[in-house]
Amino acid sequence: MHNHTVTLKSPLPYHAPSSHPIFSPPLNLRHFVSPLSPPKTGGSIYHNPVFICKGIQLSVPCHGSASLGPSNGNGAAVHDWKVRSVGIENIDVATLGNLCVDIVLNVPKLPPRSREARFAYMQELSKFPPDKKYWEAGGNCNMAIAAARLGLHCATIGHVGDEIYGQFLLDVLSEERIDMVGMSEDGDIVDSSSASYETLLCWVLVDPLQRHGFCSRADFCKEPAFSWMSRLSGEVKMAIKQSKILFCNGYGFDELSPALIMLALDYAVEVGTSVFFDPGPRGKSLLTGTPEERQALIHLLKMSDVLLLTSDEAESLTGIGNPVLAGQELLKNGIRTKWVIVKMGSRGSILVTMSSISCAPAFK
Repeated sequence: MHNHTVTLKSPLPYHAPSSHPIFSPPLNLRHFVSPLSPPKTGGSIYHNPVFICKGIQLSVPCHGSASLGPSNGNGAAVHDWKVRSVGIENIDVATLGNLCVDIVLNVPKLPPRSREARFAYMQELSKFPPDKKYWEAGGNCNMAIAAARLGLHCATIGHVGDEIYGQFLLDVLSEERIDMVGMSEDGDIVDSSSASYETLLCWVLVDPLQRHGFCSRADFCKEPAFSWMSRLSGEVKMAIKQSKILFCNGYGFDELSPALIMLALDYAVEVGTSVFFDPGPRGKSLLTGTPEERQALIHLLKMSDVLLLTSDEAESLTGIGNPVLAGQELLKNGIRTKWVIVKMGSRGSILVTMSSISCAPAFK
């Protein structure tokens, strides 16, 4: 397994600390590493690397593909889902849900642990909306941006509101040449001015020891933020069908109902789109969540082609501390699973397949 390393700039430039009463932004440099398998011909390697998973072959060009999204003439994306999704074809990677704006702030101390105190803490933060320079495209936008900067044609499937945060995400995605396919339909029963329609915000808080804490309204809702969505639109189905890979993560459950996520998974399987699933920290809570959440999690673990998770997450889902054995257990329990990638921080990562075990070193 070869490693192709790409250093990415943050979507937003770093600014010196502002005059905001108590916060300043941490410097946030990001490095992404993607496993690539370049084909060989006569001992030489093609200039364009190829990402290969059984049944999938993605050629990575030297530059990104052109965006299909229209603009208003000033580089800003037009907030029109139907227009953005018309004509989308040959997508390499589409992400499902988890489109949010991260507001990254340095804080004297992390939020308190109790639910009530955390909610009050978040409400206090909201009283002083920070400058736009503290905003970042978060959630699955990170995955889409990383893949797009490797030269893949990417699309995000999800929902953002009509307010300034939604427009910010659309502008970032448009700048990165990533297509946006909206999940909401005209028939959905929701007030566009209500909080349940707004773009999801996540407060990313960093203390002086560089420890992270997170606050989002999804943490305090009994139902997913966009629980009013109940079906896949024709545009969403078309995007899934035209994609080689559908990438899902556990945080998608904060926005979308388990039933809707399973609909998307089953449709991807039906039309031959490979599914990559990263349960993330939510995997453990989903395993002990509602019957619907447990059912959806188990379905994703069994039906995904590729699973990506940390060694701690692998242990929490299997009860096995050894990352290789945990990966093999997930592989054995899967129905369609071909790869299990276990991420181990500074120790690198392990790729477990039915026929091999491969290791990749970590990068600072």
